[in-house]
Amino acid sequence: LSDRTRGIVVLADPFSVPANRAISVLEHASASVRSPDDAPVVPVVGGMASAARAPGENTIVIDDQADAAGAVGVALHGDVAVDTIVSQGCRPIGRPVLVTECQRNVVKALAGKPALEVLQEMVESLDPEDRELLQKGLFVGVVINEYKDRFGRGDFLIRAVLGVDKDTGALAFGDFMRPGQTVQFHVRDAATASEDLGLLLDAERIGPPPDAALVFTCNGRGRQLFGRAHHDAQAIADALSRDDHTTPAAGFFAAGEIGPIGDHSFVHGHTASLALLRKR
Repeated sequence: LSDRTRGIVVLADPFSVPANRAISVLEHASASVRSPDDAPVVPVVGGMASAARAPGENTIVIDDQADAAGAVGVALHGDVAVDTIVSQGCRPIGRPVLVTECQRNVVKALAGKPALEVLQEMVESLDPEDRELLQKGLFVGVVINEYKDRFGRGDFLIRAVLGVDKDTGALAFGDFMRPGQTVQFHVRDAATASEDLGLLLDAERIGPPPDAALVFTCNGRGRQLFGRAHHDAQAIADALSRDDHTTPAAGFFAAGEIGPIGDHSFVHGHTASLALLRKR
C-alpha cells in the first residue's frame, strides 16, 4: 500500500478469514501511508467465496499457488479513480430509535423499553403489505453517521434480526451493538432491491461511463430474489453502457459482499457491491 493506492479488492474464504477484522487492518494500513490531503480511507471491495459449504472446500488461487484457506487481494494504484456502489436492497419501516441497553449483539432495550415491545408496537402500526413482508425476514439498519439530522438511503448499515427472547424481551442482531446507537427496522423484497440498485445506478447515467466495473453480488439474489437470472448484471449494463461504449464487468456471486457504507467498508449480506474504475 502507498499514498497512490486508490482502492483494494479482496476475495476471501469465509471459513478461515475474519473478514471485518481484515478490512479494519487494511483501512488502517492505507490511512497510515496517505497524506492529510487525501481521502482518509481507501475503499475495500470484494466478496467471500460461496462455492463451499464446509471449511477446506474453497480454493483460493494467486499466480501458480492454490490453497483451501485464506484470501487474495490487489491494491489499485496510480492514475485510476475507484467509485463504489453498495446496494443493500432494503427500505425502512417504523421510526428510528436509540439502543439504550445491550450486550454484544443482544439488544435488551430500545428507547428505554424492552426491545421486543418496541418491535411489536411497530409491527401493529404497519399496513398489511408490509406485515406480509416480515414473513420473509426482518432487518435492522444501524446509523453510520449519528451527526445527521435525518437518515435516509445510504445512512444505514443493514444487519439481520436473528431472533427474539420472549422471556426477556430481547432481540438478537447480526452485529455487535453499543448503547446510544440509532437503529431502524427494515424489510427487503424484490421490488425494493430492484428500486434501490436502480436509484444508485441513476447517477452513473450522467457523464462518461466507467472504463470497467467489478461486481460482487449475493448468491441469495438472482433467481432466488428476483425470479429471473441476470437481474443485477442487466441493470448494471443498462446504466453503464452508451451507444458507442459498453463497460466490461466481471465478478462473482458471493457469500458476503465487501463494500463501503459511509467512510468505512464492511461485509454485507444480500447486497450488490460495485467498484467502478475510471482513468483519472
